Amino acid sequence: MKYLNAKLILPDALVKELQNYVQGVYIYIPVEQEQQKRWGEVSGYRQELRQRNRQIKEDYHNGVSMECLSEKYCLSLYAVRKIIYQK
Repeated sequence: MKYLNAKLILPDALVKELQNYVQGVYIYIPVEQEQQKRWGEVSGYRQELRQRNRQIKEDYHNGVSMECLSEKYCLSLYAVRKIIYQK
């Protein structure tokens, strides 16, 4: 998360109003619920995991053992099983 100086982005009147409540501290302004992104959507990591899991399932159905998949993807055997059997 990047911190911004309120004086650089907010109108002076709003900065003065905020100073009535807090001064010299960091405040967090949450994203509106309808604009909030799900985990991994911004960075693209969610999509990377979907592709990896798809490849794990494909490899398994092509005869690669769970143990080999576990080593190849640096995952526990339990995690590989969970990926393979999830719907």
